Amino acid sequence: MSLFTTNTSYPKNLSIPNGYATQIAEKPKNKIIFLDITPTQTPRIKSPSANSVYPLRNNLIEPQINRDIIYENIKPVFFLLRILGVLPLSRPSPGVNQFQITSPPMLYSFACYICLIGYVLYLSLHKVQILRAAEGKFEEAVIEYLFTVYLFPMLLVPIMWYETRKIAGILNGWVEFEECYKKLSGRVLPVKLYKKALAIAVIIPILSTSSVVITHVTMVDFKAMQIIPYIFLEILTYILGGYWYLLCETLSVCANFLAEDFQRALRHIGPAGKVAEYRALWLRLSKLARDTGIANCYTFTFVNLYLFLIITLSIYGLLSQISEGFGIKDIGLAVTACCSIFLLFFICDEAHYASQNVRTNFQKKLLMVELSWMNTDAQTEVNMFLRATEMNPSQISLGGFFDVNRNLFKSLLATMVTYLVVLLQFQISIPDDARNQMANEERMYNDTLFTIAETTKAATTVATAMLTTLARKKKKN
Repeated sequence: MSLFTTNTSYPKNLSIPNGYATQIAEKPKNKIIFLDITPTQTPRIKSPSANSVYPLRNNLIEPQINRDIIYENIKPVFFLLRILGVLPLSRPSPGVNQFQITSPPMLYSFACYICLIGYVLYLSLHKVQILRAAEGKFEEAVIEYLFTVYLFPMLLVPIMWYETRKIAGILNGWVEFEECYKKLSGRVLPVKLYKKALAIAVIIPILSTSSVVITHVTMVDFKAMQIIPYIFLEILTYILGGYWYLLCETLSVCANFLAEDFQRALRHIGPAGKVAEYRALWLRLSKLARDTGIANCYTFTFVNLYLFLIITLSIYGLLSQISEGFGIKDIGLAVTACCSIFLLFFICDEAHYASQNVRTNFQKKLLMVELSWMNTDAQTEVNMFLRATEMNPSQISLGGFFDVNRNLFKSLLATMVTYLVVLLQFQISIPDDARNQMANEERMYNDTLFTIAETTKAATTVATAMLTTLARKKKKN
């Protein structure tokens, strides 16, 4: 083997050990491999000209929402409520919601309500005349009173005015929650409810109008001039149900995203402070769930009681016609009863689902956490998180009067059955009383005729005797 004394690849100022260049013995780690493959051509991109037109984005269906996410997702329903004059909410700047008595939305709402009051008072006076013209049957009187009950939602308007300030506080709380979530997770809150809100804002007015028109066509005493306020109040009732659904759905979606992020963070969690941050964020979400029920306390208490009354009277109107058979008049009652039952169940079920997602899902995630590989501080934070979910109730309660859940729906149905039994007993007992009254009147009439006949007979006998006596006296004279 020959020895090298010089090497161009080796530095000149260093001697070659043993006359052998070290660099020659080293094998390169990365080898360049040439493949006989034709590379794909880069698409030719023309530089945009000044006259080019970019494709339009459908901002109505899929808007880009990066700030004030909750309000922007529910915005179609809020817009409809403001048109109806029910929610006079002011927004001086994005992310800031407030209620002012002297604001233009409040003045507009007040003007709309004055017009509604005048129209409804006129219809109420006209309705009293219809009630006085009833035939006298108990079931017909109850059905007639049902149309007066349909006007009760007009009381919801001032109630919503009173609670608008608290609703504004809820929306501001959601803005703070969005900021905390973005700071913790590094991304925008991924809530995508705009399409659902837009569908609710479009479909509910159409269905409500159709329901009132069906009732108008099938009911004999329903006049065309009464249809406008009934449509307004019907839309108001059902759009509040859609508004409640969006609030509860927002809570459910945020709770699910927060639970997934927390579970993902537990896989490579380091300091215990991360668990503490998620606990603080969950406490914010739990407070928003409670405040949602408090902010809409009186509104949905009234809505639940109103739906209970409507369902009871509508089903009684249907059951009272069983003996005579169902007719075209009962179609409107059937539609009203079905829609009201569906709306009441929807309100109770959505609140129950939201409460389950906010509390129960997080408890399941925490109970499934493996604590053996965590340090002591992280285990303490997880235990404190679990204790916080137990001590902070997440049920949606309407001001502490009652919790909105499936048990509420069951209780209202049980009470409704009791009232239906009482009303049907009235219906059964009233015809018997009427029949007895008619028999008594007929007996009194016959007795009167008999008395008159006997009196006439006696008077005739006396008159005949007197005339006979007078005739005899004349013959003697």
